[in-house]
Amino acid sequence: MHFELLSDKDLKAMDELVNSYGGAKEISEKIEASRDYETRKKIAGEKGFGEMLEKAEEFVQSFGKVEDFMEKNDISVTKKGVCTTQVSGFQAARPTYECIMRVAEDGEVLFPTEMISVVGLTENYVYGGDLLSTLALAENILGASKFCTTNLLGTPLPEERFARIEKVTGEKFARADLGKGLSQIILKNMGTSYGNLGGVEVGNNNHLVYLDGITRAAISTGANFFLNPSWSTIVAACYYAREIPNLSFKISMLLSTQNAIQLRMLLNIFKEYLRDDGTTPIYEINIGNAATAETFIQCSEEVQASGLPIFLAAHLRINLDLGRADFNWTENAFKVLEAGRDLTIKYESDGEGRPYDTMEAYFLSDEERNEKAALIGEVIYHKCVRCDKDAKEIMKRGHQTQFAKVSYRT
Repeated sequence: MHFELLSDKDLKAMDELVNSYGGAKEISEKIEASRDYETRKKIAGEKGFGEMLEKAEEFVQSFGKVEDFMEKNDISVTKKGVCTTQVSGFQAARPTYECIMRVAEDGEVLFPTEMISVVGLTENYVYGGDLLSTLALAENILGASKFCTTNLLGTPLPEERFARIEKVTGEKFARADLGKGLSQIILKNMGTSYGNLGGVEVGNNNHLVYLDGITRAAISTGANFFLNPSWSTIVAACYYAREIPNLSFKISMLLSTQNAIQLRMLLNIFKEYLRDDGTTPIYEINIGNAATAETFIQCSEEVQASGLPIFLAAHLRINLDLGRADFNWTENAFKVLEAGRDLTIKYESDGEGRPYDTMEAYFLSDEERNEKAALIGEVIYHKCVRCDKDAKEIMKRGHQTQFAKVSYRT
């Protein structure tokens, strides 16, 4: 006996949502058009972010270079096992800009090639130039290979957004009236300002709100890589993005993919809704913090055997309010790479418990985030320093290690 993951009703609702934006082809074309740097720079200038981008263009000229480090330390790639660098917490344009300034002052840090942001897709963040400017800094100026954007279901939105989704899909969404034209999905487990991480709970048909949010952000700013923390939104995303080739997803460690059994559960989801070319919209999976190096290696082997081009990431350091204060997965990372398996090293923290190196910093209002931009930028800088130190040790051990384009001379 086999049970379909999505019902005909589910499929119809998602098809109607795609069609309401002009169809998969038009969504894909709008995403691509919004990724052009000159287009982004023009809009950013109109929104008040132009000077920031121009200064950032100058700052990155002072960044450290991979070639210089390799030549100075007589390093060459001699082993299998490719390391990809990733840092989390790039909380909008101003904190990202502050981090860029600190890295430029340092002059030695090799910048990570994957950047993660946990900022709610508020109306101001998406349409006020902040997300677009962050993407311009990350993807166009720094040359990050991936910038991951997060859609939290607890984010307040104009009531008209919810009314539109209901009209398009025929579904209903339980929400609270916040006044001033704003509404918010009612999360039963959201007992604090960032309880349930602001939207991990995906009850009923709320996956449609998730999909609508990422679609609006994608076509408006060119964001094309999104964090996906829930089983139901993973299933929905695999179907929804089948015909949108430039839309992809990263699966959060909050799914507790701590072992190969749980990994196989994910692989079975992927195979249900593969693209015509046999690939999946899922680009990357975070293996959970409880996994040993041996478990990670097993998961890597099973992903390779599946034939799906999916990358696996592991936290090397985490926020002190997210897990154990002494969490350090560095030696495990060395073991994974020594086994010849590829690995993305991820830093939620540098492990030092700095102010604003907390989950709370992920849920500040737009105004508070801008006020604290220098402090948050300092936190991100130290994460980049920790990533740089570990990555350089990995390079010394003979492994190819990938950084942002800005960290290379060619």
